[in-house]
Amino acid sequence: MTATNVHSTDVVIIGAGPVGLFAIFECGMLKLRTHVVDALDMVGGQCAALYPEKPIYDIPAHPAIDGADLVDRLAEQAAPFNPTYHLGQQVTTVEKTAGGWRVGTDKGTVIDARAVIIAAGVGAFGPNKPPLDGLETYEGTGVFYMVKRRQDFAGRRVVIAGGGDSAVDWANSLAEVAAHVMVVHRRPKFRAAPESVSRLDALVKQGRVEMVVPYQLSGLEGTEGRLTGVRVADLDNHEKVLDADVLLPFFGLAMNLGPIADWGLDMEKGHILVDQRTQATSAAGIFAIGDIAHYPGKLKLILCGFAEAAMAAHAIHPLVHPDQALHFEYSTSKGVPGA
Repeated sequence: MTATNVHSTDVVIIGAGPVGLFAIFECGMLKLRTHVVDALDMVGGQCAALYPEKPIYDIPAHPAIDGADLVDRLAEQAAPFNPTYHLGQQVTTVEKTAGGWRVGTDKGTVIDARAVIIAAGVGAFGPNKPPLDGLETYEGTGVFYMVKRRQDFAGRRVVIAGGGDSAVDWANSLAEVAAHVMVVHRRPKFRAAPESVSRLDALVKQGRVEMVVPYQLSGLEGTEGRLTGVRVADLDNHEKVLDADVLLPFFGLAMNLGPIADWGLDMEKGHILVDQRTQATSAAGIFAIGDIAHYPGKLKLILCGFAEAAMAAHAIHPLVHPDQALHFEYSTSKGVPGA
């Protein structure tokens, strides 16, 4: 292990999603230095990876804001506090030390810190992939599990498979730019917001979206990694081919807590139990915020995660600065660096 791979800081934040990014700000306001680790190679978590162009409606002062814009603004808000990011790395070990905790990653990075904040959402996530022969041949060229930029699909023939919010929302959105949108689902009823389903029904009546129901995916066709068709089968196993350039299978995410499950923290149904007043876990010096944290009355909302980040930062301050009384000041009077 080289010396450049070993770091020292006040707080390690595991997870660079919206709540993790806001935790940088809250720690920074209390003069707590932070290092941030995330398995993705970019900040933003699910907002950036899964729905960067999908509007979010429950962020205070923003009647609507796209996931990517929210991430950009949170990163900008955190920037004055000079966080150190370790992206594309998964935390594999968290070990108690005399001065706090030592965090290690699968890339050999080691960070010593007084406290740890776990803001890892619901853990590592990946798409549930359809069991189709040769699927990997088309991944990244004709098969995609998320939409980062809808303009990437402009003028293309798109098959969307699934019956949940993601399938319906992207069918509605891509109908505005794609040459043709086809929705494959095993039944005519969708598990999506009623307003979104009504909009989809309207697009179908206008001929802008084609419903392929009741069908399921059965195979892919193409040459040299270029997708040309998607085979589907009905309930009697009768097949047909949909001419297509793109397949977007939206069958949900496979969630995996990974090494977090082995860190000896008190847990309940895959979530970390915390003290609601401080977000402290059962291990002194480790805190959990956001979707991965659980307490009575917990609401899985980004805005609740923001509040939890503030509570965790205030609980950590005396651990890092035991000889300094914390005189809380509002940001309106305290300001931020460079303001």
